[in-house]
Amino acid sequence: MRETSSAVDVAAQVRFPDLRFHHVGVQTTDLENSVRWYEDFLGCRRAWSLDAFSELTRSRLPGIRELTEMVLGDVRFHLFERPGRKSEPTESGVQFQHFCFNVGAAEDLVRLRRRWIELRESGRYMFAVDEQPTDIVTDEDGVQSFYTYDVNGLEFEFTFVPDGLS
Repeated sequence: MRETSSAVDVAAQVRFPDLRFHHVGVQTTDLENSVRWYEDFLGCRRAWSLDAFSELTRSRLPGIRELTEMVLGDVRFHLFERPGRKSEPTESGVQFQHFCFNVGAAEDLVRLRRRWIELRESGRYMFAVDEQPTDIVTDEDGVQSFYTYDVNGLEFEFTFVPDGLS
């Protein structure tokens, strides 16, 4: 009888690349609205913009008009304007369901949620999804979270994980 290698043994023999997360691409039909939102809500800064694209990019993203990189610490968002229909979060499809940011203190959740509401009520932004942020909920481990949408209908989770939990 022959022994077979376990998946762990095989994986140990394969050299995996050193992967690091670089950016999240966010498609929008109104780039300036999105840029202002990411600046005002998350405190991102514009790093660069471009409006000339390779043939590969144009073939993958027909109609792309402009792309702006927004930076928040080590997190980068590539906001790109492209014609299309508004997103429908109730539709099922292959997509990222949400993007989560961890905050350093539970009070940060209250401040972020309040800031989102203030910006929404300012009337300066067009929103693809007309929903308020969820309430802040606490699970049985003490992890606190709330969910909300950006101006394009992309869902974000903001969470606080107490020390000692991962």
